[in-house]
Amino acid sequence: MTIRLCSRAAAFTYPSLTGRLLARHTVASTASTSTDWQSPPRPSASSKRLERVEGLPLSSPPRSQQRRIATSTVVRRQVALSQAALSDWPGLQVWRESEVDSRRVWGEKGAVLVDQALAAKEQTPTVATLACCAKQVLLTADPKQKAALTHQAWRRFKAGLMCVGQAEPPARPARPAKPQLVPPRNIPTPKQSPLPLSVYMLHNLAHVELNAIDLAWDTMARFSGLRMDQSFYSDFARVADDESRHLSWCLQRLEELGYVYGDMVAHSILWDGAQASSGDLAGRLAVVPMSQEAKGLDAGPRLAEKLVGCGDNRSAAIVSRIAAEEKAHVAVGVSWFTQLSAALGEDPGAAYQRCITSLGQQEGLRPPYNHVSRQEVGLQQHWYDRSLWPADGLAPNHNVIPPSVPQGKGLQSSTQTPALVKDNMKHLRQRMATVLDVELCNAA
Repeated sequence: MTIRLCSRAAAFTYPSLTGRLLARHTVASTASTSTDWQSPPRPSASSKRLERVEGLPLSSPPRSQQRRIATSTVVRRQVALSQAALSDWPGLQVWRESEVDSRRVWGEKGAVLVDQALAAKEQTPTVATLACCAKQVLLTADPKQKAALTHQAWRRFKAGLMCVGQAEPPARPARPAKPQLVPPRNIPTPKQSPLPLSVYMLHNLAHVELNAIDLAWDTMARFSGLRMDQSFYSDFARVADDESRHLSWCLQRLEELGYVYGDMVAHSILWDGAQASSGDLAGRLAVVPMSQEAKGLDAGPRLAEKLVGCGDNRSAAIVSRIAAEEKAHVAVGVSWFTQLSAALGEDPGAAYQRCITSLGQQEGLRPPYNHVSRQEVGLQQHWYDRSLWPADGLAPNHNVIPPSVPQGKGLQSSTQTPALVKDNMKHLRQRMATVLDVELCNAA
């Protein structure tokens, strides 16, 4: 896989973190001769050549002046990156430094460690790199095996037993025979469903967590060719592990209530919506952790209250715990998106609005909002609250130029709307509005 970075900020090529953080890029599918790497290779002499610097006249100035301008630009963006890192939610660093969490069973008083005998029987990854593990998980249909593989992959990576590597993820993740996937309009409401209300809500949540595992791994693998700092891939592998733990709790509780995942129909809207950002890292961060995951902050507390009202305090405790742990996932998205914006010299709020608008995901930002939880993790209200957006729409983006290289098969740049999405944009927005608000909020 070859990654090309295209933006106004990419005035020249350099191997620093700033260079690897540039948001707009095009993924071209090519044969890869090497999949194992620990750190980016040293750039060739030609890659260090100054290609274009904003503000230069058409006739290039002396080389010494070019170097001064280039150095000044690097310094300014590195300072911006440092300031962006300092603005992270304090809990994010605690989350990043925490040990592997193996509390995958929900006991009488909360999450407890899984029995070691059972853990020894769990399926383990059969590949050597984290990116290849991501692909293996995505190709695993059974939810329990998907969760177990995710946890074992994270444990091995955390123990230093595998490097990041590089892999091409599948177009869509494998899914079990049940539940049947139907259009969102065919998802029954709580009153229409034959399932008890608490089971209905838990099933929906289990489906969300299953998709969240796949989206985290897809983000890790799909952008592995970008060769960003290892902490980026570590963050999303940890997110996947968290989501696998959440899924395990939901599956356990469903079985305790006499049901299993697949007892009602489900949808694929979360995965479909994220595919619009398959060729754009900034767009993926805006759509998945900063929008889809953020909806969990909005709906989680209300869902827990509803479960308490149903007399299901055990399920309510699980949901409350999941909602609390989702904060770190949103914070990860905000942190990396802010750094990407700093690398581009762009305001993160304007960049977020532009990503959401260009990908047609505005309907995913419908209220109600949990402003307190969102802003606690760095997601500012004027970024996502459309009532606070400029009345005349978004200002034109002068910070990003369209890529001039061919698009890879099946992938598009965020500056161009994929044909499939464009043809179905209205329908997709309606589906997003229906599911993201109804999936967890309707029951609450």
